[in-house]
Amino acid sequence: MEYALLIYGDEKVWASREGEEARAHSERHQRFAAKLAQQGAMRGGQKLALPSAATTVRRRDDDVSVTDGPFAETAEVFGGFYLIEAADLDEAIALAKDLPENVVEIRPIAPMEMS
Repeated sequence: MEYALLIYGDEKVWASREGEEARAHSERHQRFAAKLAQQGAMRGGQKLALPSAATTVRRRDDDVSVTDGPFAETAEVFGGFYLIEAADLDEAIALAKDLPENVVEIRPIAPMEMS
């Protein structure tokens, strides 16, 4: 079964990482991705640009608006994801525990129905 490991955190903390701290954090992610690949669990993933670079499209019936910025202003924002293969939720949790982030949401991937 496929799961998305959704990474949440503080945009200000991410933006303030520089030099050795930024390199060390990036290396922790590289090791995590390598571990997933070695176990055959890696299906994909990406780091996202900071939420300040987001554009939001909102629809209410036929009224559509486009605004700069993220959908909601919160302390924790969505920063990236890993798409993994795991036998079940317990295995996905075990993998997520090794992710070098403070908040990780695990979501099963729902198959798209094509008509």
